[in-house]
Amino acid sequence: MEDLTQLSYSVDTLYFLLMGVLVMFMAPGFAMLEAGMVRAKNTSEILTKNVALFAIASIMYLLVGYAIMYPGAGEGSWFPILGSLIGDEHTVEAVLASGGEVYYSARADFFFQVVFVATAMSIVSGAVAERMKLWAFLAFAVVMTGFIYPVQGFWKWGGGALDTLGFLDFAGSGVVHMCGAAAALAGVLLLGPRAGKYGKNGEVNPIPGANMPLATLGMFILWFGWFGFNGGSELISSNITEANAVAQIFVNTNTAAAGGLIAALMLARVLFGKADLTMALNGALAGLVSITAEPLAGTAIQSLLVGGAGGLLVVFSIVAFDKLKIDDPVGAISVHGVCGVWGLLAVCFTNADATWVAQLTGIAAIFAWTFGASLVVWFALKSIMGIRVSQEEEYEGVDVAECGIEAYPEFSRIG
Repeated sequence: MEDLTQLSYSVDTLYFLLMGVLVMFMAPGFAMLEAGMVRAKNTSEILTKNVALFAIASIMYLLVGYAIMYPGAGEGSWFPILGSLIGDEHTVEAVLASGGEVYYSARADFFFQVVFVATAMSIVSGAVAERMKLWAFLAFAVVMTGFIYPVQGFWKWGGGALDTLGFLDFAGSGVVHMCGAAAALAGVLLLGPRAGKYGKNGEVNPIPGANMPLATLGMFILWFGWFGFNGGSELISSNITEANAVAQIFVNTNTAAAGGLIAALMLARVLFGKADLTMALNGALAGLVSITAEPLAGTAIQSLLVGGAGGLLVVFSIVAFDKLKIDDPVGAISVHGVCGVWGLLAVCFTNADATWVAQLTGIAAIFAWTFGASLVVWFALKSIMGIRVSQEEEYEGVDVAECGIEAYPEFSRIG
């Protein structure tokens, strides 16, 4: 029995770590997607944001974020009690004495959680692209990953008030994706649109990205990494029931992405008369965000419908935000925010334990906290150091202004 317990612990720890590595692979996915969707003159800067934010998230979550999100106390509360960093690792004696209640290494749990934090911050990067100061963004990343994200994460995954209320969010449609989108929206509203994006008479001027192959690669990397995002959230896989659950999650996740892509592609053809690649890419991601709140309870057909609805929503949302003159170069707020909300509501159709009251309360609480706290931080940064580059720097490109290195130096910069 002892040997079996140790074997299960080893298998589940390895599974958890490998799923965390898959989620970490989403970091280059976001980097490639965003690098492809911005103009050539802003590519190096967006890449710098993505590599730096991952490092900042790793450090801040280690120093304070994990202790806020998983304090080991304060169940049912809105106010987390600061815990102790990662804590001691489980000993053999402790694992055996737990009677099978300790499934995996404490360090594996930390690693899996830290890559989720970086994912939430990556969402902000694309929405504020091409006109935000690099160091203002990185300063916000410190607060977001160390404090803002962990507080609302505690409410659900740390055993706080939303978890007690019965709010369901299996892998983070709200905790990760809507949270990141709410922070991005606060920044975008204070930042304003890119120069030339909107005309004096309300017309929307398209600003195409520089590298669609790179954006497509980024989408596929994210799709791939999402199997770790959702599959890893099952936490263990060392028995038949859990192994079957992981397999179902993989199938549902893949099906939702496919449904979102096809739905967005078809709707774009109807609305614009063309097969819009950018809408197709965002449609796949919309399907993935939509299924993330509940990738296990529903069937594959239900997942197809949930993902497909997300694909339709993201197209309408991107168009609506443009009409409101809310400039989001990569569609991040629509993909992760609007579809994050839809995913949380869709749980009520696929999981019998879900209630509308709990889901709506969770949506309101996460959005209000993240948007409000982010708005305060963005405003403070705007007052202290400014958050937007000058008109000249925006025209020249933030690669030159912020990084001093161009991603495509052999090409002339256009637009």
